[in-house]
Amino acid sequence: MQPATASTVLGDFNNASFNNSGVISNFFRSGNKYMVRTDGPDGAPHDYEIGYTFGVYPLQQYLIAMPGGRLQALGIAWDSRTRELGGQGWFFLYPGQKITPDDSRHWTGIDQNWNYMCADCHSTNLRKNYDAGTRTFATSYAEIDVACEACHGPGSNHVRWSKKEGDWKSFDATEGLTIALDERKAVAWPIDPATGNARRSTPRLSEREIQTCARCHARRGQIHEDFVHGQPVGDDYRVALLDEDHYFADGQIKEEDYEYGSFIQSRMFHAGVTCSDCHEPHSARLRAEGNNLCAQCHSAAKYDTPAHHFHKVGSAGARCVECHMPTRTYMVIDARRDHSIRIPRPDLSVKIGTPNACTNCHTDKPAQWALDAVDKWYGHTPVGFQRFAETLEAGAAGAPGAQQLLEGLVADHEQPAIARASALSMLKDYAPAATDDAVRAGVADESALVRRALAQAMSNSEPTASAATLAPLLSDPVRDVRIEAAEVLGGVPMDNLPADVAGAFGRATDEYIAAQELNADRPEAHMNLALLYVRENHLDKAEAELKTALSLDPGFAPGAVNLADLYRAQNRDDEGERVLKDAIVRSPNDASLDHALGLLMVRQKRSGEGLDMLAAAARIDPGNARYVYVYAVALNDAGSTGAAIETLETSLKLHPYDRDSLAALVNFLEESGNTTAALTYAQRLGALEPGNPQVQQMLKDLTEHSHG
Repeated sequence: MQPATASTVLGDFNNASFNNSGVISNFFRSGNKYMVRTDGPDGAPHDYEIGYTFGVYPLQQYLIAMPGGRLQALGIAWDSRTRELGGQGWFFLYPGQKITPDDSRHWTGIDQNWNYMCADCHSTNLRKNYDAGTRTFATSYAEIDVACEACHGPGSNHVRWSKKEGDWKSFDATEGLTIALDERKAVAWPIDPATGNARRSTPRLSEREIQTCARCHARRGQIHEDFVHGQPVGDDYRVALLDEDHYFADGQIKEEDYEYGSFIQSRMFHAGVTCSDCHEPHSARLRAEGNNLCAQCHSAAKYDTPAHHFHKVGSAGARCVECHMPTRTYMVIDARRDHSIRIPRPDLSVKIGTPNACTNCHTDKPAQWALDAVDKWYGHTPVGFQRFAETLEAGAAGAPGAQQLLEGLVADHEQPAIARASALSMLKDYAPAATDDAVRAGVADESALVRRALAQAMSNSEPTASAATLAPLLSDPVRDVRIEAAEVLGGVPMDNLPADVAGAFGRATDEYIAAQELNADRPEAHMNLALLYVRENHLDKAEAELKTALSLDPGFAPGAVNLADLYRAQNRDDEGERVLKDAIVRSPNDASLDHALGLLMVRQKRSGEGLDMLAAAARIDPGNARYVYVYAVALNDAGSTGAAIETLETSLKLHPYDRDSLAALVNFLEESGNTTAALTYAQRLGALEPGNPQVQQMLKDLTEHSHG
């Protein structure tokens, strides 16, 4: 981040113009100022001064000061690559889309706000300083860019030591540094000639450096602002697990996940590698170029040869990173490497559809072609270090035996902690009991990610019964574990808890509230507070928070759905209907709004209108099995059993393991007299629920009826 000057601005401001879906933006100079004339928050064109440049390569964005202390990132960026690579031109970050001012992604909208979205990682010692009362920012930083103190902490003592001033001798042991990022000190990586791989000369006993990097190089949300250098990343940030929104089932990057969540999946991390083994932290350069970087620890004679990679020497396919760290492109032109450093798995592409490095390059070939080639080259299908893909895929789909597979992954300490945590969090769908092995093990796991995931796993279990199990997490040494436990236990009466647990619960709840208040500029934070207040039966406070969420972002669908649901509980459906209809106008492609409004209308005996809205939800988001299931039930209730059956049969092709859809289809088919087909679907349900006595009785009855 730099002030916009002749030496920092890379884009063409010589009266250049850019047309995006009919919105024409002009880039020009006014004296020493860099200006853009583009659509403002009212949709009309206005002149805006560029305050700061943001980024250098492969793209540069531009920040514009707006009222209330906001800096907003323009949605048109400059491609700073060379012309030969397709650069040196303006481009839109949402190609093919017309982003209007009422869209949160518009450059004036909440999702393009530098103060929240960007600043914490791009400046040193940042304080957002958001005033919820006036809805203004007074954001400050010690240095505009990332400087020494961003990683090493306050540097005054280091300066005294280096200048030999005052009591400098007292800092000799640490050189005055707040945190010593010295995990690599006196470490060597000798290569074993027998294996061709290196082993760390001494074990890595801490993750200080990696977790320092994780503050910015992780997919995460901030939960605390008073950062203390050297403390775990979970004290200040909530790192994303390998959920299906952000990662593929095998842990490869899907969304903009940065590096930390990938790297801690890798064999290299588990062998003791740190970020600075490969990256020079002060220059941001690699420690060696090309395959020489990997040859620091892997014998070039064994690995940098066609006998290993089966590609022509000097070709792209002969580069280690092309196979083991493939790229995924974000922000249209920014290709980033996956740091899980994995063996390509075309076999998983065939089985569960995850990407693989082979067909990333050979885009005209199917995954089976790549699998056949790999089998021919190596005589078998290499599996590699990460062996959790099929389990997480089964867990996400609710496949037969998924619970047992997930529990097995949680117990497998040979697998990455982030994968084990992801498996544990998925167990919430099965409402595990406090006596389950995975639950008991999760409480004392050495990984904070796993302990946090245990709280998530208990989120569908009965809170009062879960309190004793989660009690130790309320006093966990890591903040994000404590606040996750507090959120799950929200609403449990303090009187039901022992005095020491009640005290820890109160303190952890205060930390949870503080984390939301830190992000009071975001609608999600107010919704989180509202959900807590609902569980505590503070309905007036919950309503106020949800209204605040919608005032910050009128198109925030989860806020509208939850506010309407709060009104439903208070017999105020007329107000809920107004909220939902207004939100649908603002977010017409969000199926959750149509679904909620359809349910409201059905409750009010407005079946025709309700059915139309439920149909709209199922049409907008057929990937949500719940929406399709509810629509089918409504069809059946309206007397259209045939249409309901057809709807569920179509949905089950996408969601073959959806229990509700299978159970409803069995009932509809049986009621329509098609016992044979009902039995077929009941058998599928029985395979998913072998221990469910109701399902087993259904199977028995249908079997007897079909044979009778």
